[in-house]
Amino acid sequence: MSGSGGSSSGNSNNTVLLAAAAAAAASSIATLLLTRRRAPAAASSAAGDEAAPSPRPDLSSAAKRTSFIVNDFPDEERALRAAGADGVIVFPHNHEEKMRMRIAARMAVEEENVTPRRSVTVRVPGTSANMGPGYDCLGMAVDLWSEITVERADKFEILPTGEGASEMPRDASNFMCVGLAAAFAAAGKDVPTLRYKVANRIPYARGLGSSSAAIIAGIIAGLVLAGHTLPCWGSEALLQIAAEIEGHPDNVAPVIYGGIQLGIHNGKRWVTERIPTPPGLQMVMFIPDSIGKTSTARGVLAPDVTRGDAAFNIGRAAFLVNALCQGNLDNLRFGVEDRLHQPQRGAALYPHLYPMIEAAHSAGASCAYLSGAGPTVMAITSGASGDIFTQREKERTDQTVAKALLAVAEVYGVKGKVIVSQVSHEGAQVVRVDPPFSKDNILYSRDLAGCDPRHVSVFCAELQHSL
Repeated sequence: MSGSGGSSSGNSNNTVLLAAAAAAAASSIATLLLTRRRAPAAASSAAGDEAAPSPRPDLSSAAKRTSFIVNDFPDEERALRAAGADGVIVFPHNHEEKMRMRIAARMAVEEENVTPRRSVTVRVPGTSANMGPGYDCLGMAVDLWSEITVERADKFEILPTGEGASEMPRDASNFMCVGLAAAFAAAGKDVPTLRYKVANRIPYARGLGSSSAAIIAGIIAGLVLAGHTLPCWGSEALLQIAAEIEGHPDNVAPVIYGGIQLGIHNGKRWVTERIPTPPGLQMVMFIPDSIGKTSTARGVLAPDVTRGDAAFNIGRAAFLVNALCQGNLDNLRFGVEDRLHQPQRGAALYPHLYPMIEAAHSAGASCAYLSGAGPTVMAITSGASGDIFTQREKERTDQTVAKALLAVAEVYGVKGKVIVSQVSHEGAQVVRVDPPFSKDNILYSRDLAGCDPRHVSVFCAELQHSL
């Protein structure tokens, strides 16, 4: 009995000690977090004074801890590591902290992309912004691609082909040139004399993100030609450059990352998150022959909105994101409703807008809305599976919806065409580069698939010889 009682007492004491240790650890972590969060308020309380530095923990006692929160106090983190304090606490959602740790662990400067290139080819997708209520913050990449090749040359030239080639600026005001100049500025280098070859498949000035695609293509081409890379985790530096030019992230974010993107400014920088895309969606878009200028479309909007309209759009934007996350296609119709820009633009510029939206719904579309600033009307349908040209047409509604849009266009005398596409889950891509990124026995598939076959054969022969 006494042995049993002694064991019970020991277990009890151990339990108390463990509980006390856990409480002490939790208290220590909470103290650090609360101290860090309160520091800005304390600093700002003294008017006219410089912001006080965040309180630093006592290393003599902190070094005794076996864990700490990553990036609470970077200097102390390094000191604690040196003192042998491992077991860093990183929660599952701390993706950026994990990436910083992996980068720090390498303790080396990456050199693989510091070589200036002679030429580069970049593919960029079109986009559909706003998606109804997500004014200037929500956008989707569409499987319509333009391709630009930028190469060092003796004379500046822009050689466009395809959609809107005759309307495209051929001087430094072209958004490709603007984006490229921003990339060279980020690299701290002067822009060399370049030739731009453009195969444009994104309808120009139709509300499908042609200007944002040009900006991103220019930035990426500039970075590659300059031999310069940018940080992504914790900064999204490429997005910052693009959004600074464009003014908002609704188009540039999906061009960069693909998919459906939600972007906001957190007071310090632009941040984005990908929204899940339900499977089987198709984009059925009516594209008028006439262009639509964003400046004109913004000009018809009032500078202020009522509280009721603001509340309406807040609810619809939340409803839309929830419908996409849940894969509830029936709710998309209500999620894309809007009061901030579609009614005004429909009344002043696009009389075909709401009749087309209603016709699309009646023909079986999940939803329809004005793409970007217009004039394109975007309808989303479902039912696609695999390659649609091997699927029975009656399993989908894209043809029915397309015919309904064209019928309305005829009634309103709007000439145009319908393109059926899908969401692009991939963003901008470097598809060819000279010299290639592959080296030694590490090959990138794009170097093999995108380069001139003659260059590939020489490159592979050199690689085989080195092996």
